[in-house]
Amino acid sequence: MLRWCWLPFICLLAMAGVGCQKSKKAQSDRLLARVFNRTLYLSELDGMFPKGEDSSLVINAYIERWIREALLLHEAERNIPSDLNIDKLVRDYRASLVRHSYEQVLVERYLDSIVTKEELEAFYENNKEQYQLETPIMRCFFIKVPQPVYRSDELRRLWNSNKPEDYQKLVQYCSEFAEAHLLEDSTWHKVEDIAAELPPGILSPDNPGSKKEITLRDDKYEYYLRILELKNRKEIAPFNYIENQARRFILRSRIDKLLEEKKRDMYEIELRKGNVEIFSYKKE
Repeated sequence: MLRWCWLPFICLLAMAGVGCQKSKKAQSDRLLARVFNRTLYLSELDGMFPKGEDSSLVINAYIERWIREALLLHEAERNIPSDLNIDKLVRDYRASLVRHSYEQVLVERYLDSIVTKEELEAFYENNKEQYQLETPIMRCFFIKVPQPVYRSDELRRLWNSNKPEDYQKLVQYCSEFAEAHLLEDSTWHKVEDIAAELPPGILSPDNPGSKKEITLRDDKYEYYLRILELKNRKEIAPFNYIENQARRFILRSRIDKLLEEKKRDMYEIELRKGNVEIFSYKKE
């Protein structure tokens, strides 16, 4: 693990080495900075910055950054462990980047990224015991309105109404005047997230269900909370709470399967073509 932490420095060293080992600069080129055996010439900045009155400020700022980077690289070179095989690490790192890039191409080209509702529900039924809640969650309606509350009587009337048209009016009111509001009855929220919006001590993950409805005010806000359903710790998470997580898991499994199939196909094809040779090994 320690060796891999050197990779960013190694890559920078490799890139810096290319620029610093160039052939002798033309006499007309301008030397901008030197740090030990590293040099920065004006020609190396061609096309990097737009021309203008403030270009000198931009270039000077770049020179400062370059100097700091060059000093860091110099120290990195001095402190690299003597047994560290830089060339091998760079090759391995490059191979990893190339492989990852091609895997992305394969995924974009061949992966079926559509996960149906039926697949998600089947996955949930087969795996739901693995999704025990670590913290309480709730479906709820919640409104937090700054004081002084605009048309507070109308807000309370809409909050207590069961009429569909009043629900739409409540949503519109909250969109205009509330600092925070949750009015989707199918969405689950962590109790701790709701508690963070309320005054201290009103709601907590350790005491989430003491009251089903809370209406209160302080000197800054008026609060409305109606708990529609509560799930405590260790209970099985509801389907729509883990739906996105399940979708990601299914897609990850498909990706792994796709890549394994492509690697197997490549192996078999190139083996038949004679581009792969296997030599037996016996310990001497």
